[in-house]
Amino acid sequence: MLAKRITVVPAEGTWVIRAGGAVIGESGNALELSNGDMPATIFFPQEDIGMAFLETSGSEAVTEGIGRATYFGIVTRSTLIENAAWCYPEPSDDLARIANHLTFDPNKVTIEQI
Repeated sequence: MLAKRITVVPAEGTWVIRAGGAVIGESGNALELSNGDMPATIFFPQEDIGMAFLETSGSEAVTEGIGRATYFGIVTRSTLIENAAWCYPEPSDDLARIANHLTFDPNKVTIEQI
């Protein structure tokens, strides 16, 4: 059985994240992570995210080949969107580029290229 190949490349264009009617972040410096047959994931530099909208949820998970993820909820006017974002503070050496970047659950927020 072949191992999954994980790649990280600069994402083309400008990307935006929206949740609860607000723009959470916008970046022209996002990264695109591809992991085997899974859909590509966009990672946003932390400095391009409105971190005031995020709060650490206390949840963690290990993703094989990437590392331990730390999860965040997104605080909106009316609700908390639990575990909607995550980052890998210490990703595997091959994926060091995604350190200080966050990605978001596309089932909980809107992620789009503009």
